[in-house]
Amino acid sequence: QVQLVESGGGSVQAGGSLRLSCSASGLTFSDYNMGWFRQAPGKEREFVAAITRIGSRVYYADSLKGRFTVSRDNAKNTVSLQMNSLTPEDTGIYYCAADRRPYGSLYGADAYDYWGQGTQVTVSS
Repeated sequence: QVQLVESGGGSVQAGGSLRLSCSASGLTFSDYNMGWFRQAPGKEREFVAAITRIGSRVYYADSLKGRFTVSRDNAKNTVSLQMNSLTPEDTGIYYCAADRRPYGSLYGADAYDYWGQGTQVTVSS
């Protein structure tokens, strides 16, 4: 049974930082591209970042480049999202997701086979 478990969410003031982690089990982690998405209240889920199987390529939403960094540790079956200079607009539930395709766009939620339950990030002004 595949499980993705996010952690590291919480409340932070604007300008602060958080580091989210996603621990994967029940799959061969290095066979999966990993993505991060978020969903703000009343809004659709949106792409945040993704990283390919061995971490050779990373992708970010244009609006987040320079503030967020995605990384992975295949030995530990974890993917992380370092978030800096947070603003209230970054508030939402953050999800990690796993995609087993060998190629294809990682920007769409439909690409992903497995999802975590999400972790709440709240940024106050």
